[in-house]
Amino acid sequence: MSKTYIPEGYQSVLTLYETQNAIGIIHNTFEEHLSQTLNLRRVSAPLFVDPATGLNDNLNGVERPVSFEVPATGVTAEVVHSLAKWKRMALYRYDFHPGKGLYTIMNAIRRDETLDNLHSIYVDQWDWEKVITPEKRNLQELKFTVQGIVISICDTLEVLKKKYPRIQTQLCREVTFITSQELEDRYPDLTPKEREDAITKEYKTVFIMQIGGTLRSGKPHDGRAPDYDDWTLNGDLLFYNPVLDHALEISSMGIRVDAVSLDSQLTKANCDDRRTLTYHKMLLEGKLPCTIGGGIGQSRLCMLLLGKAHIGEVQSSIWDAETFEVCNAAGVTLL
Repeated sequence: MSKTYIPEGYQSVLTLYETQNAIGIIHNTFEEHLSQTLNLRRVSAPLFVDPATGLNDNLNGVERPVSFEVPATGVTAEVVHSLAKWKRMALYRYDFHPGKGLYTIMNAIRRDETLDNLHSIYVDQWDWEKVITPEKRNLQELKFTVQGIVISICDTLEVLKKKYPRIQTQLCREVTFITSQELEDRYPDLTPKEREDAITKEYKTVFIMQIGGTLRSGKPHDGRAPDYDDWTLNGDLLFYNPVLDHALEISSMGIRVDAVSLDSQLTKANCDDRRTLTYHKMLLEGKLPCTIGGGIGQSRLCMLLLGKAHIGEVQSSIWDAETFEVCNAAGVTLL
């Protein structure tokens, strides 16, 4: 049974061709605002990596990467899941200094993704990473950066609405910060996703902090790989999506692990075997810079700002037959 649903009475505000033009405006405007706000420079990034380097992300630890043989090198390459670890290595190799960072366009394939209104096997996002000093590995720096991203998103919406005044999307610039444990305490009888919907419906723009560790209930709010975010200094940025009447995650980000937090989290996650990989060895030896970084979904952001009901309205991917049937019946065109 399809997990896709189209709200009764939904109709896209923009035509197909207006949507394509609007996507271009969002990309160009947001990149400019984000790079200026966080002091980032654009760089090129890989579509695939050698798994022996340890640079591919394991996400929740169960997703299978897409891999293929490269006869000329004798290596079996993996299509990236994200670039969290690659970016940090790039900052080291390119000799970036504290206060400066990079961003890139990340395209990935997540073959095991469940398909619905928000999820596709094709992932497109702005991946960014910035060098910070050890003294800035704190909650204040995390919150300051989150607020900067939210301002960039809201400013992009204002530019978009000048071009297309018919767009009725409204965003809240004030961010409500809450830890995953505080969220569980507030809604103990709800599932993690239901908690996200409830808090975001009330406060509109929410950043849920400290994701990955076990809560008092005995379960984590959500899964996180142990080797990129520090689970005490990370989080998810959510906006209320009135079209679907639930939370829409736009970004997962955080201050990255140092040697101490990596050592602890590898043990907690039963991933001590990764200690021998190049990336992990360099981190444990203190050779990589302290950084903060994250990913910001391109299609997710377009979907939010344009008031779309399905991510397939703003990106081209592969969908199951039932999804096509549901969308066709509702007059929704998938790209």
